[in-house]
Amino acid sequence: MGVRPGGRRAVMSFLRYRPRLPGGELAPMPWPVSLYRTLNHIAWPLGADSGRCTVFLDRLLIFLGFLVFCEHNEVDFHYLIANRQDMDNLLTGMPTYLILVEMQIRCYQLAWHKDRFRALLQRFYEEIYVSADKEPHLFARIQRQMLATRLNSTVYLLALFNFFLVPVTNVIYHRREMLYKQVYPFDNTQLQYFIPLLGLNFWVGFIITSMLFGELNVMGELMMHLNARYVQLGQDLRRSARRLLERRCTVDIASSYRRTLTEILRRNAALRDFGQRMEEEFSLRIFVMFAFSAGLLCALFFKAFTNPWGNVAYIVWFLAKFMELLALGMLGSILLKTTDDLGMMYYTADWEQVVHQSDNVGDNVKLMRLVSLAIQLNSRPFFITGLNYFRVSLTAVLKIIQGAFSYFTFLNSMR
Repeated sequence: MGVRPGGRRAVMSFLRYRPRLPGGELAPMPWPVSLYRTLNHIAWPLGADSGRCTVFLDRLLIFLGFLVFCEHNEVDFHYLIANRQDMDNLLTGMPTYLILVEMQIRCYQLAWHKDRFRALLQRFYEEIYVSADKEPHLFARIQRQMLATRLNSTVYLLALFNFFLVPVTNVIYHRREMLYKQVYPFDNTQLQYFIPLLGLNFWVGFIITSMLFGELNVMGELMMHLNARYVQLGQDLRRSARRLLERRCTVDIASSYRRTLTEILRRNAALRDFGQRMEEEFSLRIFVMFAFSAGLLCALFFKAFTNPWGNVAYIVWFLAKFMELLALGMLGSILLKTTDDLGMMYYTADWEQVVHQSDNVGDNVKLMRLVSLAIQLNSRPFFITGLNYFRVSLTAVLKIIQGAFSYFTFLNSMR
């Protein structure tokens, strides 16, 4: 039996999970998420029907990747120990070490729960995803909200591009430097060691960079589509009230509105449940991200400030990290504000006009009780947290930036 053209490519694509819409067609993914899926085999899940051999190979590669991360962690830390008396050299290696440790925790925590991540993506595209065909205005609004994350992805790719300059300068100046500041317990400049180690440096760089912008875009997509569904709830509720009021029917208008409100509340509960599943998935990784961010921003800004022309790579990394935090904080604040307004949405949904027009006292009482219940259930807004320690919002991001600037001021005074 012949193999159809592109068969190998289809097999390779099948190995990693590709989301589908309820109709069975492949779900469209923005380019940063597609790149994340392509580059990061550690974090992105396999298809649900992958065979045992495929699963075993995937886990073996994850384990080998973990060993590579541990090896990089060791030699990066040795550089810091060797330069602990020299602040400038110490802070030269500090950013790459911090981002390495952060990504090792985040990436392999996700690798441990890849099946849960796949289930979340499946539910997202089946229940939450807002398609451009059915809701063009909401979809266009989501794309505008996601512009910051797309731009951040581009900046991270520029930061990754800076590492490609190292082999070029090695050839020009006849050097054998690694991509990161590292100290090996043997002579790593020997060619038989240097080339494989440099290749591992590049592999770690691709994994880290794809995780940085890929997970940001995945979280952004999930939050903004969830936010759009909450907005859609209010629109549907107001439309239903207007249609009933325009009919000028006084017999069953209250009971009809109560049935509509009950359906809206069921959808509201489903959205809240999805949000809780999303919180469960990302909470630990968000906590790790924010925990490392202040120190990372401080070290990057110190290197960029003390020698801007000689540390262009640090400037790009600083901008990328700064934009990542601001973008995530902005998206979290949007979702927080929308869900914070839900109680007011139910209160201002023209239920009093329905009660005024209805002649059925019993239905009016039931309707008012249901409205009161809806307001109580939505009295607390939904928000993404870092292990319930902080809310993902611009307020939390500004506090991190303020802390990073305080650390920088202290370090600058010690120069």
